[in-house]
Amino acid sequence: MNNKPDDRKDNVDKIQNNITNTIENYNLAEETIEKTDDEKGKRILEQKNERRQDSINGMRSEVKDEALDKKNGYR
Repeated sequence: MNNKPDDRKDNVDKIQNNITNTIENYNLAEETIEKTDDEKGKRILEQKNERRQDSINGMRSEVKDEALDKKNGYR
């Protein structure tokens, strides 16, 4: 059984798409936080958004690494 070669050509696009989706979810949660009186729900959404922000930062770093690897021909 042969393994597929590692094809990373579209990794930057995939990660960027994930960043976009995470930002959209972050923004929707912020809107909900503004509109709700449910304090427990607010805290949960605020905690989720903290994790989303960490994820976004990590993905942005990953995009930089992937772009550099792509520029260097994935050596």
